[in-house]
Amino acid sequence: MPFLLKKIKELESEIDAYLDMVIKGGLLFKQSIKYFMSGEIEEFELRLDELDKIESDADILRRTIESKLYEQTLIPDSRGDVLGLLESTDKALNVTTETLHQFAVEIPHILPEVKHLYIELTDLSISALESMVAAVRSYFEDLNQVRDYINKVLFYESESDKIAEKIKRIVFRTDIELSKKIHMRYFALHIENIADEAEDVCDRLAIAAIKRHV
Repeated sequence: MPFLLKKIKELESEIDAYLDMVIKGGLLFKQSIKYFMSGEIEEFELRLDELDKIESDADILRRTIESKLYEQTLIPDSRGDVLGLLESTDKALNVTTETLHQFAVEIPHILPEVKHLYIELTDLSISALESMVAAVRSYFEDLNQVRDYINKVLFYESESDKIAEKIKRIVFRTDIELSKKIHMRYFALHIENIADEAEDVCDRLAIAAIKRHV
């Protein structure tokens, strides 16, 4: 029994380390967008490289955790829920990284009058990601806190919708080429999708938490 408890503790420690990587990935994304909006492309590229490394390391660690869950039959009662949470959390990190790559590849022209709104949208989406991580941690540490963090995710996701719509309203009322308007809308949607992915994780998490309470 002590051996099994030790293995479970090791697993929880690895899950914690994985979630730390998701948090760091979000912070790098937030920094990168600010550098992009201020035209500091070299700094932007450096953060993108760091985020790529984080995502790669996170993928390796996630697979290690999943293998242990399968091979060592740890936490069998909630193994399926934990695997689902890891996979959906990984998707949120992937969307974060992919969005930054889209900025690097397509280099969208962002109107000066909406740059601050893109930064605000980024802050809200990453706040949703951070609260999602806190909610997942609570699933392992304190189930009573899960609902509070999920509510924060829902709030940030709702606010991100409002800012994204504000960007679109401003952009589509300017006298520029339609292609540029569509491009800016496309990138607002990409950033907004990070909050949407965080919400999807929390939808799964809410069900998993209820099952553990029963």
